[in-house]
Formats: sequence, C-alpha cells, structure tokens
Amino acid sequence: MLYFSRWKIYMIVAICVAGVILMLPNFMGRGTLAALPSWYANTRVSLGLDLRGGSHLLLEVDMATVIRDRVEGLVDGARQQLRTANVGYTALNAGDRAVTVQLRDPAQADDAVKALRQLASPIGASALGGGVPDLTVSVDGSTVTVALSEVALRDRATQAIEQSIEIVRRRIDETGVNEPTIARQGNDRILVQLPGVEDPDRVKRLLGTTAKMTFRLVDMNADPNSGRAPPGSEILPSTEGDRYQSKYVIRKKVEVDGATLQNATAGTNPQTGEWVVNFEFNTAGANRFAEVTKQNVGRPFAIVLDNKVISAPVIREPITGGRGQISGNFTAANANDLSVLLRAGALPAPLKVIEERTVGPDLGADSIRAGLTAVLVGFVMVCIYMIACYGLFGSFACFALLINLVLTLAALSLLQATLTLPGIAGVLLSLGLAVDANILINERIREETKKGRGVFASMEAGFSRAYSTIVDSNLTTAIKMALLFIFGTGAIKGFAVTITFGILISMFTATVLVRLMMVTWLRRTRPAALPV
Repeated sequence: MLYFSRWKIYMIVAICVAGVILMLPNFMGRGTLAALPSWYANTRVSLGLDLRGGSHLLLEVDMATVIRDRVEGLVDGARQQLRTANVGYTALNAGDRAVTVQLRDPAQADDAVKALRQLASPIGASALGGGVPDLTVSVDGSTVTVALSEVALRDRATQAIEQSIEIVRRRIDETGVNEPTIARQGNDRILVQLPGVEDPDRVKRLLGTTAKMTFRLVDMNADPNSGRAPPGSEILPSTEGDRYQSKYVIRKKVEVDGATLQNATAGTNPQTGEWVVNFEFNTAGANRFAEVTKQNVGRPFAIVLDNKVISAPVIREPITGGRGQISGNFTAANANDLSVLLRAGALPAPLKVIEERTVGPDLGADSIRAGLTAVLVGFVMVCIYMIACYGLFGSFACFALLINLVLTLAALSLLQATLTLPGIAGVLLSLGLAVDANILINERIREETKKGRGVFASMEAGFSRAYSTIVDSNLTTAIKMALLFIFGTGAIKGFAVTITFGILISMFTATVLVRLMMVTWLRRTRPAALPV
C-alpha cells in the first residue's frame, strides 16, 4: 500500500494535468476559443435552462386528429374499393373510430367485407411477412362496419409521438438553437427546453403549426360565398397573405402532397422585390406536379397549408422542372419561418402548449453566482474542518478535494454535459462524499497510532482497513444514483451523473492521490510520530 512505482507516479500526475487541461476551455473567452482546435474548444460544459435562461415548453399531441385523419382516409379508400368490387351502397359515414357502409343488397355483404379488408395495414410486420391487421370488419344485416382496432390505436399513437419528436427536433435545429432538450413524457407529450432562446413566441408558432401542405385545384364552378360547397369540395379561408379573395372552394382531392417537397428556401422576387418561398420537389413529386399542371393549364392551383389557402395562382403553362414559388405578401420573418416548416416536414397532428416557463438571463446569472458561492463556501468550510482536525494530513485532503473538483469538471466537459442547478448541488454534495473517505483513513491512522504502532505500520493499516469501508459506502451511493438516472428525468439525471462522477473520482483522489502525497512526505521526512 505504501509503495509507488515510477510509472504509477507518472500516471497519477498525468491524470491530474489532463484534468486541468480539459477543464480550461470552460474559463476561456470566445476569442481565445476561436483560435483553438475545434475538438478542444468544444470540450466544455453547457449551461442548462435554469442557469443560462431560455424557454421550457410541454407540448401535447392531439391524438384525436391522428385518428380522425385515418378514418377520413378510410372513407375515400372504402368508396374506391366498393366501386371496384361493384358493390352498391346507399350511405357511407365516418364516426369517431369507424366507418359504416349501408349496402343496397345485403347479399353483397361478403363481397363488401372482402373488398374493405384490403384497406387494412399490418402492424408489426417483418420482412418475412406477418403482422396484425389494424382494421376489423364486421357485418350486421345490411350494415358493414370498418373499425380501428385497439392495437391500431396504440400503434398510431406511438408513431405520431415519435414522428412529432423528430419533426420538432428538425424545426428547432433549423432555428439555430444550441443544445436543446427534446424528450418524450408520458404517452402523448413532448418536453422541449431551449436554453438561451430570447423569442419563445416564435418557437411556439413554429412548433404549434402543423405545416401540412397540399396542392389542390380550385373549383371554378362554385361560389365561395354561397356557404355550401358541392360534393367533393370544401370552402377554405385564405391567409392574410392572399390579397385577392378571402375564401376559396377547393377540391378535396390532393393533386400533389407536400410530403414530396425536397427543399424550401426564402428569397425575394427579382421583379417585384417581395419576399417569396422557393420550393423544389423530389423526383416523384416533380413528375406528378408536371402532369397536373400540363392537364390543367388556365385553372387556379391552390397551395393549401393547414386548411388555409396561401395562394391560388393560375397555371399559365406546364411546370416541368419540379420547382415553384409561393408568394403572398410575406415579410422576411414569415418567409423564413414558412421555409423552415416546409423543410422540416409536416406534423402528424397539431401540438398544444400545455405548460410554458421562461427563465430570463438575469435570473440564470443569479443562479450561477449563488451556485458558485455555495460551492466555494462549502469547499472552504470543509478545508477549515479538515486542517483543524488532521493538520498536515488534512491539508493533503484539501488539495485532493481541489483536484476532485477539477477532474469532475473535466469529466463533464469531456462528455459535453449540461450543467443545471441540481448539477451544482450534486457537485457540492460530492465534496462531502469525497472528504468522507479521507476522514475514515485519518481516523483509522489515528486509532493505529494510539495502539502504539509505528509510523509506517499505522499508515499501512489505516489505508488497508479503511479501504473496504470506503468501497462499500461509495458502492451503495452509486447504486442509488443509478436508480435515479434510470427512473428520473431531466435535471434529476444530471444530479445523478454529477454525484456518480464525484464518487468515482473521490476513489482516485482519496485512496491514490492522498496516499501518494502522504507516502512522499513520509519517505522524505522520516517523522517519529504522525501529525494526526
């Protein structure tokens, strides 16, 4: 226990020096960091929402809309399948979770069931096939019911929340927010934390917009002011950007889906100087767009975003290049926001903000000062106690405690972790945990000295007998922190990570670094008695 080979000494010193080097970027200015290699400059701790300021949003996915969209899709599919199978019906109605068909001839019920079952999609299918149908088809006399199964509802909910998280992440990344936190909470909620965001209203608008874009033909034979649309059409309002009409009669059939958009950018029209959004389709979308514009020259072609008509330009000539332009009294901000939405893709359902908190940068700065003050005061108090109780050996423990802080910060920097107020509390608590090991060792050495053992024997016994106790106490704490990390969320996980790092590093500083300092002092001075 009291012998250190030369390579071990070099390794201990190298670890301490590496810790100092890795933590330095946290205290450098932007100008200094810009001159350093990116891999080193980026090795630093990020400040969380409660320290840096920013926005905290809890969003809820509107699952009723997801189910309604699927049911409405079943109506169109059922109409087409029954027509193909030559099955006559008198009514086709959509409910909350099912579609009902009233047949003219009950004898055609089997044909109707066979045709409608083709609308089902397998859930959990693999490359080898299999899966469970997401629809159930039942017959009651002349009425056929196509309903979504419970398995389908759960699958739809899971897909909707996962897709929403991915699209929310894309939209936030487009805005340039650094190190956002986007996580699922519960069955239908998404937690979004945006450090440093100074305009949370813009982010809320971006996240609250479904951005479901479609390209549809305008029904030129219907009057939008009549209040009633003909079958196969609907009356939609125009946005404030459309200067020509307040309402349009739009065909329900989607000619080109916005999901085929490949890119969208904001720009200005060189002729008029007004802001526009330039878009580009992928190959499939470009082919379909060219086909539709070729067949409908002279007709208005509406661009519909979230059931509102952005614009309805007249097709002057076939557009075969797969590129187009959206205009309509946009400002620079509106054009940029719309391009962000189109690039990120449409949400499967609207998101509702059910909780919102904003932390100002001043409050964050106060939290940083309070946290650093707490850590500094805690460090000084611990050092005063250790030196008062254990003299020189206490000062060794204080130096090890300083190295513990350095290595903890270096480890968090290496992982580019996010530091929050609970994280600072974890650092403060880890100081107490780290010094516990030194107290155990010093008390053991003191007991052995009182028994009349020699200097070397007392120190050897103190370290060896205290080691198992230190391991046991730290192991139980590490298990508790692991449970907090597994079952906790957000800041609780940060607290657990900080404490865990403190425990692991304290094993090094208390049982290795302090032992090295004590042994070095002991071999150089050869004291007659230990200063405990």
